[in-house]
Amino acid sequence: MKRAAKAKSNTLKAQETLREMILSGDLLPGSTYLESELATLLRMSRTPVREAALRLEANGLLEVQPRRGVRISPISPEDMEEIYEIPTELEGLCAEKAANSDCSDAELAKLQGAIRSMDEALAAEDRDGWAAANELLHSTLIRLGKNERVEAICAMYNDQVRRARAVTLWLRPLPTESNDAHRQVCEAIRGGDAAAAGQLHRAHRRQARKLLTELLTRHGLRSV
Repeated sequence: MKRAAKAKSNTLKAQETLREMILSGDLLPGSTYLESELATLLRMSRTPVREAALRLEANGLLEVQPRRGVRISPISPEDMEEIYEIPTELEGLCAEKAANSDCSDAELAKLQGAIRSMDEALAAEDRDGWAAANELLHSTLIRLGKNERVEAICAMYNDQVRRARAVTLWLRPLPTESNDAHRQVCEAIRGGDAAAAGQLHRAHRRQARKLLTELLTRHGLRSV
């Protein structure tokens, strides 16, 4: 029993560590690793690493290649065009549902707190801090939609969006317009205007997709 629990714990640890290494760019898009190399890197046996890789493959972060190892999924403008459409629509739906559900002051305070953190990060030109606060805002908005299936789908695709955002974070201008757009969405939710909340959020996400894919194209960050 203890052995099974330990194996499960090691798999989860390997999954989270590999996920963070992929999202941070420590494991480069398009690169290939043998299971033994990843096991050495994580200081684990190959079994939990293999199981973790299979789980991450389901999220589109890597590809398990029989007898060839693990390939970190590349990032391309074409992929991002398709992937971005999914959280754009689902998060727009969450914004609409949040506006219709008469959110409590405490729930809205979480959104406003994330926006304040984003403003503070921009004032300090702390792009990493801004990105972390931006992730918090989007996850909070999704939870306000109160649909667990939507949360699960968004979590899967947002990992891929986060990778592209991390690559382009230092290539883009300071995202002041993004903060303004989030404030408008928050105010629409507070005012109970579901149509405006959904429309504003979708417009923001589409603009973000356009900027991200243009940066990927301009800097030659394509599938390999």
